[in-house]
Amino acid sequence: MSAGAPAGYDPHAFEPFAVTVDLAVFTVRASGLSVLLVERGEDPYKGHWALPGGFVQPRESAEDAARRELAEETGLTGSTARALHLEQLRTYSDPDRDPRMRVVSVAYAALVPDLPEPRGGGDAASARWVLAGSTGPLAFDHDRILADAHERIGAKLEYTCLATAFCPSEFTLGELQQVYETVWGVELDRPNFRRKVLTTPGFVQAVEGPPRRTGGRGKPAALYRAGAATALHPPLLRPEGRST
Repeated sequence: MSAGAPAGYDPHAFEPFAVTVDLAVFTVRASGLSVLLVERGEDPYKGHWALPGGFVQPRESAEDAARRELAEETGLTGSTARALHLEQLRTYSDPDRDPRMRVVSVAYAALVPDLPEPRGGGDAASARWVLAGSTGPLAFDHDRILADAHERIGAKLEYTCLATAFCPSEFTLGELQQVYETVWGVELDRPNFRRKVLTTPGFVQAVEGPPRRTGGRGKPAALYRAGAATALHPPLLRPEGRST
């Protein structure tokens, strides 16, 4: 019996298993929803693309491990990884999901504005942004994790202000609308979207100062920043039957 274990409890009676973290990191790049992938540099699945992640160390929380692995496997700075908005997705615990041993993974989803090109590090040979709909087969059960993360993000955009996490600190309503259209895969009516955003208390806050030109021959566009609200009342529901 291990020192300090309660009387009658034998930890060796249970099969040991490892805990890992996996991250589905999304951003909007070139008008497309992209996800961060790493090329595995070690077996199993050496040479295959996968979500960034790795093993949780003995004196480390799952979230700390997620941020550490994200920095190590992509070349992002530690400060950048710590600043990202991470949301715990779910736990994946199928007995045979990893050929090495029993591994339970805590998955996270992250939504970020456009970041620089990542570079591989740790046990990742390389890292890159890939359009979410063209990732191809991924290692382990990462296709399932990615699909679950995409669905979670799409649903949360309806009821929360999470869409602003994809935007820079100051953005136009057109840029915010592009986030919704990209994640949902639908085309939104511009006047209706603008009305819903501006009449939802605390969703966005106007930035003082002159408007910003967004290119082309259109009028200057007003700038906004994320408001104080976290939930949308009423929700901004995705339209049915209107795809891009």
